[in-house]
Amino acid sequence: MSIFENTAPHASRRRPLRVAILGCSGSVGQQTLDVCRHHTDRLQVVALAVHSSCAALVAAAHEFHPTCVAVADESCRHDALLANLPANCKLTFGSEAVCALAELEDVDCVVNAVVGEAGIYAGYAALTAGKILAYANKESIVVGGDLLMPLVRPGQLIPVDSEHSAIFQCLVGEKLSDVSKIWLTCSGGPFFGKCREELAHVTVADALAHPTWSMGAKISIDSATLMNKGLEILEAHHLFETPIDDIHVLIHRQSRIHSMVEFVDGSVKGQLGPSDMRIPIQYALSYPERWQGVAQPVLWGTTNPLTCAEPDEETFGCLALAKQAGRAGGTAPCVMNAANEIANEAFRLGKIGFLDIERIVSSVIEKIPRESTESIAQLSEIDAHARALAQTCVLKG
Repeated sequence: MSIFENTAPHASRRRPLRVAILGCSGSVGQQTLDVCRHHTDRLQVVALAVHSSCAALVAAAHEFHPTCVAVADESCRHDALLANLPANCKLTFGSEAVCALAELEDVDCVVNAVVGEAGIYAGYAALTAGKILAYANKESIVVGGDLLMPLVRPGQLIPVDSEHSAIFQCLVGEKLSDVSKIWLTCSGGPFFGKCREELAHVTVADALAHPTWSMGAKISIDSATLMNKGLEILEAHHLFETPIDDIHVLIHRQSRIHSMVEFVDGSVKGQLGPSDMRIPIQYALSYPERWQGVAQPVLWGTTNPLTCAEPDEETFGCLALAKQAGRAGGTAPCVMNAANEIANEAFRLGKIGFLDIERIVSSVIEKIPRESTESIAQLSEIDAHARALAQTCVLKG
């Protein structure tokens, strides 16, 4: 099932739209709260979840007055900060509690900003409960797209990633059968133009210094390796029913063109605008309407020239590895994603070098045979196996 149909959303868009924000302490979660702050007449925050950021959860609960909140990390049960939650706010713990928020009767829309593969469970819960799913958790589609996409009804799943929101917007009024290719734009990250010899010596601080976007640490490292763009290729493949080899990455340093769609007649539609995640977040919450913007518009007459270039897949091998996994399909993307999450974290902790991320991901992919995707339980087992192998690679150095 494609996410794009020129029909009204399946789940009713009541006003105010009652929203659950999963991962509310992260970059996307905080910017979602800001969108809600600007549209109190249209959006009502009724549930919030964090992994372990109790201080951020308490602050958001006092401002937005949700009825339910959840903390995924069970070890936070005795955090004294949680005693400061509003008296009428129900508190639960554990990953299952986070998923339960997605199924609450008084939730219309779930914003899934959980980081990594863990987001698949909340996404599955939201879709099976018939909720609108505004999701920024690309890993869930990469890993479990074969299972999640058949659950999607027209207008039910709206992407929050800036690139996929751009593609979604370009397809309004169009037929998927008329799409020739998708141009997935990419800033190139902080190491654009560098050779592998230079990459061998970069630091974590260097890799976190993204040139245009303010993001969390995990996605910032993925952007530096170009793995993030590889994940987005697989995501677009599932969302828009487009073959892997018809999705092309285009380096666009100015981050003004957020992606483009080329049609069979040679016409190209692009979505342009400021480098501000609040725009795609708001569009996911307002669709099919558009609301007054919260970001400063681009002054096109004074902006720098817009340039494009091809990515260097030999230097940034993670992009090629992701495409390889996407072509293989089945459980291969699950293996690739799990290995990358372990290697990404190990680099951030100073345990391995930057180029070791690619080496570890490649090694794990080679060691685990591809299977057809059958269930979330199966994916969970394969994910655990891949993570264990990746951890072994990290320890070996």
